[in-house]
Amino acid sequence: MAKRYLCVHAHFYQPPREDPRTGQIPIEPGAAPYPNWNERIYQECYRPNAELNNYERISFNVGATLFEWLAAEHPDTLAEIANADRRLVTRHGVGNAMAMPYHHTILPLATDLDKITQVRWGIMDFEARFGRKPVGMWLPETAVDDATLVVLADHGIRFTILAPWQARKKHLDVTQPYRVALPQGKSIIVFFYHAGLSGGISFNPPLTVNADHFVTDCLLPVYQSEGAKRAKARLILLASDGELYGHHQPLRQYFLQRLLTDSCHMNDIEVTYPAKWLQDYPVTRTVHLKQRTSWSCHHGVARWSTGCACTSLDSSWKKALRSALDQIAAEIDQIYYDIASKLAEDVWELRHAYIKVVLGQVSLAAYLRQMTGKSLSSADHQTLLQLLEAQFERQRMFASCGWFFEDFDRIEPRNAVAYAAHAVRLTELASGIDLSHFARQRLKKVVSPTSGLRGDQVFDQFR
Repeated sequence: MAKRYLCVHAHFYQPPREDPRTGQIPIEPGAAPYPNWNERIYQECYRPNAELNNYERISFNVGATLFEWLAAEHPDTLAEIANADRRLVTRHGVGNAMAMPYHHTILPLATDLDKITQVRWGIMDFEARFGRKPVGMWLPETAVDDATLVVLADHGIRFTILAPWQARKKHLDVTQPYRVALPQGKSIIVFFYHAGLSGGISFNPPLTVNADHFVTDCLLPVYQSEGAKRAKARLILLASDGELYGHHQPLRQYFLQRLLTDSCHMNDIEVTYPAKWLQDYPVTRTVHLKQRTSWSCHHGVARWSTGCACTSLDSSWKKALRSALDQIAAEIDQIYYDIASKLAEDVWELRHAYIKVVLGQVSLAAYLRQMTGKSLSSADHQTLLQLLEAQFERQRMFASCGWFFEDFDRIEPRNAVAYAAHAVRLTELASGIDLSHFARQRLKKVVSPTSGLRGDQVFDQFR
């Protein structure tokens, strides 16, 4: 009988919630009795799963903005998450943690340079947290195109996880990973999650009440139907938001613990993770991917660009917001290039590697000396600092949550505009060029379908 394997991948992420003017998360009344949603979800999900040692049993990724918050507020839990990966590296030679682009940006909608920055920043953040190079990377909303995968492959990433409908193949065997050929002889491996079971655990709470019943009623029939006659190992991969286990569905951290210990053991199912699977089994199949697709939009990536029927209400504000922020970003980038190129030879490498300063790995002064090859005047030092801080805010404004929901009058899209306002302000301080009028003219076309709130009004609140 073919060996049966199970992998549960949990995608842990929280968007940037900080007010750019203060660097602090404002009180969020909906998170009561906790001061903000990060703290509430921590108490309901991140901490309990660490206490149950679930991080060692799953495949997972943690968004950089969530890691930053954990480092400041709950460093012991962050250390336990990292130690779970380290224990597996010691035991098997490969860990179970995957990296993620830094700001949860929809990479197929990003410029080529932004793709590189987000992947580089995500990798360096991962290395800082886990003490090793990542071999896998989770893509935000699993949004993918070949150009994105080329950037991953260029930076040493061997595999990612996608939805089965992102493959250009009618009869896809999701119990096996596939190799995707890329230009210039490159390639990357894709694990496809099981859509029915992943959707079930995410959106059908009764399925996750009893782990033993889940195995006998849901998992075992799938092993029997998915390639039952093949004399080879079969992997079922379940993928969901990690917050499912305790926050979206209360107490499901106990379901996860039971599932990946006794329930699987009693049914001869071995628990694994992608890097371990690749260590044990060669990838023999190939596949082509559909371009600009995702796991949470039935219209490719329209949910974060033009708007689509995946969200209710009039979604035309999404196209206006995307257009406005793209144009603001282009203006900020041009000013950055014009000024920084007089001080540094490679201004984009200056940005790509700036995350070392953000992570506290090097002082700004030492970093600028290294990148410019000279000691800068205090004025030039301050100018580059402001330009790089503007670039950080300008990256942050493209976090996917700004477009995910149905209305502009929510904290997530308002924050995207707030970060844009801060980037415009920092650019003005560095260059003397005020892009405020330019930004307002474009943001005023962004209108909430419920309250009538406009993007330029939000911009002025933070300008």
